[in-house]
Amino acid sequence: MTRRFLVLRVCVAFIATALVTLAVPLVADPGGAGSARFDVVETSIPTIQKALQTRLITTEDLVQMYLDRINAYDSAGPHLNSYIHVNALAMAEAHASDAARRRGNIKSPMFGVPVILKDNIDTADMPTTAGSVALTGSMPVTDAFVTRKLREAGAIILGKATMTEFANFLTNGMPAGYSSLGQYGLNPYDPRPDPRPQFNDGRPVLTPGGSSSGPGIAVAANLAAIGVGTETSGSILSPGTANMLVGIKPTVGLISRDGIIPITADQDTAGPLARSVTDAAILLGVLAGFDPADSATDACLAPGNCFSDYTQFLNKHALVGARIAVPPFPANRTDVMNNAIKVLIAQGATVQVLTAGLAAQLPGCPSTPLATAYPPAAGCSTVLNYGFKRDLNAYFAAHVSAVAPVKSLQDVINYNLAHQPSSIKYRQDLALFSQKLDVAPGSADTLRYQADRAEDIVRSRGAIHAVLDGPDGIPGTADDFDALLFSGNSGAGTPAKAGYPSIVVPSGFFVNAPTPPFPAGFVALPGPAGVTFSGTAFSEPRLIALAYAYEQATRIRKAPDSAPPLPSGTAKRP
Repeated sequence: MTRRFLVLRVCVAFIATALVTLAVPLVADPGGAGSARFDVVETSIPTIQKALQTRLITTEDLVQMYLDRINAYDSAGPHLNSYIHVNALAMAEAHASDAARRRGNIKSPMFGVPVILKDNIDTADMPTTAGSVALTGSMPVTDAFVTRKLREAGAIILGKATMTEFANFLTNGMPAGYSSLGQYGLNPYDPRPDPRPQFNDGRPVLTPGGSSSGPGIAVAANLAAIGVGTETSGSILSPGTANMLVGIKPTVGLISRDGIIPITADQDTAGPLARSVTDAAILLGVLAGFDPADSATDACLAPGNCFSDYTQFLNKHALVGARIAVPPFPANRTDVMNNAIKVLIAQGATVQVLTAGLAAQLPGCPSTPLATAYPPAAGCSTVLNYGFKRDLNAYFAAHVSAVAPVKSLQDVINYNLAHQPSSIKYRQDLALFSQKLDVAPGSADTLRYQADRAEDIVRSRGAIHAVLDGPDGIPGTADDFDALLFSGNSGAGTPAKAGYPSIVVPSGFFVNAPTPPFPAGFVALPGPAGVTFSGTAFSEPRLIALAYAYEQATRIRKAPDSAPPLPSGTAKRP
């Protein structure tokens, strides 16, 4: 799809209710006493609100700053390719937002904040494609619940993000950030194409992570204030790690899945990708809550599970007395993890490095790139495959017009076969395998899925509680651990199967050493690294506190050099 940037300065109706904005000091301008300055690069939501509140900038100014950066770095310059579609009405919505602000109708801390959404999240005024050419121009009949929550809060949907096609469940072996419609998203910390002959297909030398690659790229490169990704197993934590961001993968049920192109409802959830824990906490509070269209969110009706304000849990002293368990980590992250452990201890935490990893989980089916034979082999989990067919077909039935040409997984497969090789550059093995499963009630595949799902829950939750409940195995006693600490997204799978939350925070850089040979003179640059705090169901308040304390003690995040500030990105007032 060709991306167009259309600036409309027309006023649209805007319903608003009053809410006091966050009161946060402006960044002082060292160029003169008493002056005020706003820089869009590495700004925060509280700083945006203060700049808007004091009229240092308008929402139109802010949106234009981001559009300038998108033009300079996404569709030109390093061609980061984080956007698959830019909202043509963004400036019109900004104009309406400014008018509402002048009337005092400030809805929330997200009011006027430009957001990028992963392109599997429905927007009724923009296509939702999951990166698939089969869904080119596909317009959902309504907004996703997540989108509605953002609009009701007054956020500006700046556009839709590229992603790994169908959330990296079209095939095995697809490069992170690639889709047939959006092509390759590039990591802003090293946006060079991989020069090795065996990978000379356009992919970046440094992965952007996936499948929520586009939101990760855009937020890291300051092409949006904040982003919304989705995760089934690692798809927020991975781009959070790769792009030096904070990513929150919430408890399944904290945020509605209604209107999101799925892999499986058993594990899917949306969540924030942000440059700080504060911003992520602000967005999480806007997105969380009960939705009658998603039964998993019934849990939000129970007091203490879901909150509309997670900033109340930001506590820079939260590591004092905390108990953190650290499973084994990859050898090339040893320095990063050891440094993180030193920080935790210095901040008052007790850290235990485990000698063994968490209990083993069932592998996925099929487990090899070409393993599309039916029926599923013994000893693997069919949960993702079964859910992909069941829930994708249900999504099409509920959210896509009946006259749309693609209305099922089989339609996607047929379209791809008719338009290859460009439609399936990396095959569609997972889609083919999933389509073979019989999702009818009582079928052999349904019974197998139910057994696999039960086993996934028992194993994953058992593995996590076996550590967090402490040596005595009894929850709620003094030997319990507050959280697990993983290297990046290396431990994403077990909490994902359990439906439990995780939060990744920047923790530095590691020596990126892809498999040689490289051309003469090519130097691989260090890649961003993160640490992930994981806990039990609805433990987001504790995890946010721990992540914030670690972030405040380290302040490691660094903006990528490939997308430097532009002159238009600064506003000053004497």
